[in-house]
Amino acid sequence: MGLAKRRKTLGYSQETLAQLLGVDRTTVGRWESGRIDPQPPQRRGLAIALEVSLQELEALLTPPQAAGQKLAGHHSSDPPNAGDSDEMIRREFLRILTVSGALTVLPTDEAEALTEGVRRGMPADFTRMNSHLWQVYQLARSKGSVYPVVRDQLATLNEALAGNRGSARPLLNAAADLFQLAGEVAFDGSRYSDAAASYSLAAAVSKDAKAYDLWACALVRHAYVDMSEQHYRQAAQMLGAAERLASRGDSNLSTRHWVASVQAEAYAGLGDLAACERAMDQAETVRELTAESVNGGWLRFDGARLAEERGSRYVQLGRLDLAEDALKDALEQTALASGQSYRRRGAVLTDLAAIGAKRRDPEQVVAYGREAISLARASASGYVARRLRDLCDEFGPLSRDHRVAELGSEIATLSTP
Repeated sequence: MGLAKRRKTLGYSQETLAQLLGVDRTTVGRWESGRIDPQPPQRRGLAIALEVSLQELEALLTPPQAAGQKLAGHHSSDPPNAGDSDEMIRREFLRILTVSGALTVLPTDEAEALTEGVRRGMPADFTRMNSHLWQVYQLARSKGSVYPVVRDQLATLNEALAGNRGSARPLLNAAADLFQLAGEVAFDGSRYSDAAASYSLAAAVSKDAKAYDLWACALVRHAYVDMSEQHYRQAAQMLGAAERLASRGDSNLSTRHWVASVQAEAYAGLGDLAACERAMDQAETVRELTAESVNGGWLRFDGARLAEERGSRYVQLGRLDLAEDALKDALEQTALASGQSYRRRGAVLTDLAAIGAKRRDPEQVVAYGREAISLARASASGYVARRLRDLCDEFGPLSRDHRVAELGSEIATLSTP
């Protein structure tokens, strides 16, 4: 049975299935024709909607007539649409990267000879605008709403780079900063390829600018893409490189502490409790730094999230009592109070629901899970939706409880673009 036949057996039209999964009808059609494959987070929701296991879904996605083509390397996919905004942005990234390579070899005297007014004002303007965009992104309930402004800022920056205006390093720093923000927006929307491309370009431009802290942060963000697909060993390798770069950066910044915090997540994914706790302890030393250790933009790590992050790591490692205490303490913080950060509160609630699932406590699963769902809907956060999809994998025998089953059905309707 193929994907289309299974859909029809359940009485779904392409439109209905698309609405359940929060995708376009044409996306369902492309899945069924084998032209594209669902991304990992989409597969969980698709399996739930079609009432099959992930293994059974894989069989549906690989019908006999297509298997030989895939083995022979003839799997096809839709060509990029030249008018698609994401593809246009990717081309802009590549254009900026090409130009940035030329800017880095400009002699100092030539850079100084550029128009005085532009040289003095343009880089600072980009820095201020980027910082403002990070603040808007942080406060926005729907992270995707920031995307058009990021695209406009990118286009303006591209013009400045292409015209050789401004001194090279400040513009390159602004570009690396903006690429990381674009990657954050893409990652929250579950567009992993776009996010990875943005972070890779941020790292490349940071290297050209010899901006070690920016470079390290780009690698940290790239590691999150690996961890979202449970590639913890690859993430640990990426973070090891970030750690070495951070050691060459500004010791007054919190870069190395953020690296340690994310390393703890990778170690937890690998099941290494001792390494995880060492990394978390290293991250805790951020409190010794001054307020200037956070720049409000591409580096926001100040230790405020360490309680919830430690709790989440303990959930990964199966240390449920330690996890529950840390997560409940985190919920009491002002930043996670009801009506504040939807994304952070939603993640903590999902972790508490996961603890309930591991304890086979349906009341705890449903109580925390429902609030997390409401936050995911209110914020349109793909991040919270992904975390909730992962929660479904923990249900096991609890799926037979009608309350948990209803919760799973609600999670399946969440949109992860």
